[in-house]
Amino acid sequence: MAAAIAPWWGRTAPIESLVRVGPVRVGPMTEQTLDHPFFAKMWTVISAHETALLRRLRGENLAGLSGRVLEVGAGTGTNFAYYPDTVEHVVALEPETRLAPAARDAAAAASVPVTVLESTVETMPVGEQFDAVVCSLVLCSVADPDTVLRQLNSVLKPGGELRYFEHVASAGWRGGVQRFADFTVWPRIAGNCHTHRYTERAITGSGFTIEAARRQWTFPAWVPLPISEIALGRAVKNP
Repeated sequence: MAAAIAPWWGRTAPIESLVRVGPVRVGPMTEQTLDHPFFAKMWTVISAHETALLRRLRGENLAGLSGRVLEVGAGTGTNFAYYPDTVEHVVALEPETRLAPAARDAAAAASVPVTVLESTVETMPVGEQFDAVVCSLVLCSVADPDTVLRQLNSVLKPGGELRYFEHVASAGWRGGVQRFADFTVWPRIAGNCHTHRYTERAITGSGFTIEAARRQWTFPAWVPLPISEIALGRAVKNP
């Protein structure tokens, strides 16, 4: 029998009705897709109304990229408009079945070639090497960040870059808010997002050297939201 949770809108629902996982056959391997109706609807609205600050940060995170790029967790394709014309091709992974069509629409309007695959990073097609990997608000939601980062390191060419734009663990009382959110309802309503993660520590432990990084508040520091602080940076694959 399915386990049940009490979601924030106040009624009990089986976990399977909130997040459904299904295999889709693409090429020589099985790719995994996700179906999280509430999160997909919420993210569609949020991504369509991003603040000027978030849009500027997306552009900053992608500036200077070139060659072939792998983007992990494309969402509705919000990043696609910010890729510089020095990028030859973007392969974008988006496993959420209700977000992938919006990502394909955004890809069609992008100024650089973008191919959207409905796949998790854990089950992405293998064999291709990339000049850069882009992770935007996704490492908080994967089940095992260390394994995923090692996998991303393996698909990068020598000297390849990881560009990250991620929710990260905050200090002090805000860290306590994050831990409480992660332990309770937040991952269930926010696509498995875990806000109190030491993402940059995981990056350096997975074969990367961080060459540039900074922190940014996306809400006033006093606002008790678990996603107020992000890390923005560039890491290079170790020799």
